[in-house]
Amino acid sequence: MGVIRGKKICRFCENKVTMINYKDERILKRFTNERGKIIPRRVTGNCAMHQRKLTTAIKRGRVLAIVAFAAESYR
Repeated sequence: MGVIRGKKICRFCENKVTMINYKDERILKRFTNERGKIIPRRVTGNCAMHQRKLTTAIKRGRVLAIVAFAAESYR
């Protein structure tokens, strides 16, 4: 049997973050896996509003080459 965990709490709501900055590489990399994919909400525990803002920020960061589209070893 697996371990039963409590409900995940959105870390952005917990810290009362209103805006997720696309220039903050450290936060954006935390929510992408090693292949560069965005980690889903059910895994991270983010609320819907912050997950949407996070996704937009990651996509903007990718366009400006702050965050990689895919890992270099993926090819």
